[in-house]
Amino acid sequence: MRVLFRTFRIITLLLIFIALAFYTKTQKLKSRTWSEPLQIIIYPMNSENNIDVEEYINQLDSHSFKAIDQFFQSEAEHYSLSIQKPITTALGETLRVYPPAAPHPDSNVVSIIIWGLKFRYWAYKNTPDDQSNLHRVRVFVHYHEVKENVHLQHSLGLDKGLLSIVHAFASKQQEPQNNIVIAHELLHTVGATDKYNAMLQPVFPDGYAEPDNIPLFPQSQAEIMSAKIPLSADHSRMADSLDQCIIGDKTAIEINWPQANYNE
Repeated sequence: MRVLFRTFRIITLLLIFIALAFYTKTQKLKSRTWSEPLQIIIYPMNSENNIDVEEYINQLDSHSFKAIDQFFQSEAEHYSLSIQKPITTALGETLRVYPPAAPHPDSNVVSIIIWGLKFRYWAYKNTPDDQSNLHRVRVFVHYHEVKENVHLQHSLGLDKGLLSIVHAFASKQQEPQNNIVIAHELLHTVGATDKYNAMLQPVFPDGYAEPDNIPLFPQSQAEIMSAKIPLSADHSRMADSLDQCIIGDKTAIEINWPQANYNE
């Protein structure tokens, strides 16, 4: 009897994994056709239960993220994308239940897989939608109090599940750079890879917005998947806003945009 139950449990788990894998594959294909805008829903969170952070969240509206829409629209024009507006952002409800803590980057594969499943279940349970999630990216933004010399936890975007966790400072002055991080992680969910090295410096040439410049340095723009403007071979600074960023050719290929030479 115990053997029969164990066999049944294993078969059930296998069926769940197969169904999940099929749905994930369908979601990946549908979200990267760019036949209709991706719906980007941004869910703010005050996980520190901070009064100042709460006040900041309360004044947010969809206009706070319009720079992201404008960035994607501008880049789509450069790549002659058939759709004029690749994404549309909207502000979701403020969440009071928070996603499971992300594993450390050095965690083993099993731990990362288990966390990914828990995160996807948490998102399903706490941000339900009676519409299909095939064209909806959910971005969960942890807002933090602004403090000097404080580095936020690393943000992440899953290329399976159209889900992202972003850590950002609760400040109007910080919004332009917050939007860079959101756009960066959003691109991860549709297949883009990082374009920086272990020292967080842009990788040449794919991490450079202007790899053909002579002289090469200093650059004036950032490739969005490095998010930094190279000033020398080993020194860079984060872009001030999405106005200083582009989607490079390698990233465009990864997200299934037509290849084009941005520098022509």
